[in-house]
Order: sequence, then structure tokens, then C-alpha cells
Amino acid sequence: MKKILLTLIFIIISTNLLAFEKDTNFTIEDFKKAQNDGKTIVVNSWNKYCSTCKAQTKVFKSAINDFNDVLFYFYEQTENPEIAEFLKIDYWTTIAVYKNNKEIAREMGITNKNKIYDLIKKGI
Repeated sequence: MKKILLTLIFIIISTNLLAFEKDTNFTIEDFKKAQNDGKTIVVNSWNKYCSTCKAQTKVFKSAINDFNDVLFYFYEQTENPEIAEFLKIDYWTTIAVYKNNKEIAREMGITNKNKIYDLIKKGI
């Protein structure tokens, strides 16, 4: 019984340590308008318990400052299935780049700052 209780406590603590805060700022209307305006758009799907997503978030905090002319949209994959369906994104950790009403590039699971920046640059 003691082992089960300790295991349960460990799982709860581990899950809470992995959780992080990030907001969904994506709306289909804003996305369509930005596309029609010819903006470069970077979309990132995430999940609050995903360690890869957390690592990507750190890179995006820098990227938002380094790429002033790029719009960054984020959405929580499991809580926003309508966005995932609209973008045809099946997994969190996906980064997709759009320009001129078409998808330019898409990668999943990358956390390296240089690789993410190279992906963003494909839309510029």
C-alpha cells in the first residue's frame, strides 16, 4: 500500500512539474485575415504536459522578438480540435509556416533554436 501511495504522489508531482502556462491566441478569423494581408504566419500546436512543447516555447519567446514582421499563433492541440482540423495538424509540437494563403513549411518535434529559426525564415 505504501508503494502505491508513493507512486501516486510521484506521478502527481511529476505531472505538475511538466505542466506550463501558455495561451491560445489563434482564431481562424485572424489567421484568414493575416493570410489575405500577405503576412508570414507561424503556428505552433502544444500541450501543457509536453516537455518538447515547453522547450519550443522558450525558443518562441526569443523568436517573437527577433522576427518583428512575423505573426505567431499558438493553440492547445487537445483543447482546440476545430483549429487542429482546420489546419490539418494532428499532433502537438507541430510548427507550420504560412505565407500568401499557402503552407510553406511544417516540422514536428523540433526544439533546436537554429532549426526553428531556419523554419521561420522559409516564410520570409
